[in-house]
Amino acid sequence: PATADAHHRETANAGTAPFVTEGLLTPKEARILSLLAVGKANKEIARALDVGEHTVKWHLKNVFFKLNAASRKHAVAASVEGLCPEGEVANEQAALAALFARLATEDPGAWVVMEATGVYHWDAAMLAHAAGLRVAVLNPKVTANFAKALAVRSKTDPIDARTLLAFGQRMPLTPWQPPRSTLIELRAISRYLLVLNEQLTATRNRLHAGQSMGDTPTFVLREYRTEIQRLETRIAKATAEAMVRIRADAELKTQFEALDSIVGVAQASAIALLGELAFLPTAMRAKACVAHAGLDVRHHLSGTSVAKPGRLTKHGNHHLRRALFMPALTAI
Repeated sequence: PATADAHHRETANAGTAPFVTEGLLTPKEARILSLLAVGKANKEIARALDVGEHTVKWHLKNVFFKLNAASRKHAVAASVEGLCPEGEVANEQAALAALFARLATEDPGAWVVMEATGVYHWDAAMLAHAAGLRVAVLNPKVTANFAKALAVRSKTDPIDARTLLAFGQRMPLTPWQPPRSTLIELRAISRYLLVLNEQLTATRNRLHAGQSMGDTPTFVLREYRTEIQRLETRIAKATAEAMVRIRADAELKTQFEALDSIVGVAQASAIALLGELAFLPTAMRAKACVAHAGLDVRHHLSGTSVAKPGRLTKHGNHHLRRALFMPALTAI
């Protein structure tokens, strides 16, 4: 699989071969090499295997000799069939496009594995998919826990890239599909509306506080009122733009009408919710949707003495939770 970390600092390409060619290395050497592949230092490898550091160095010399490798980095590269040398790629569209085009030529079935990092992974995912490569976009919480399972203590770009490579080799991957352009536009508008409404609320609060003080200059109060009018105009314009896209798309229109029919959900909330929910797979079950919103309950029970109350994980889409807050209060 191909792997790129959050900032696309390191990319590698491999087939489905295991870390070690069968029969080439001893079990001890294979174990040391697997720890080396995830960025472990000699001391950490020695501690993990309960051996001396000199023993680790002796085994590494044998590994380098058997793999015809001259360094730790080359050893990791040589241990996976078809793995490209480690390196860096600029987080620019031209550089990423060239990299993915080369990977698609060398191995059309390669995977590109990356973390979902806000907007920073978006170009890489779109370009890799356009090149015909299979793309997997992982939840950072999942990769962080995977790194913990590998006992990775440090966090650097090269280590993150190797961790993603290991994840792609060992775990099942779900192919990522780019959403339709209409959905991308709708989500951008819905989040823009969220920002505008926050600014409107803050300005109204400032106006109220200024009026309550009694000695606020008339000029300041007038500016607050002007800003409120300007924000209301921008909100109305953005809402109209969102509705144009919703009405022009039969699927979005049906989903919007379903949301609008829910008690507590009006036009503004329906746009905010649809901007987030429309990105989710239609086959996604209710429990998965709840977890995506971070509204699933985390239980903490152990034996007979530990029974903490359940808490919301709040690990999901905070935009979706925010869009649900007022409708939930209204419905209650």
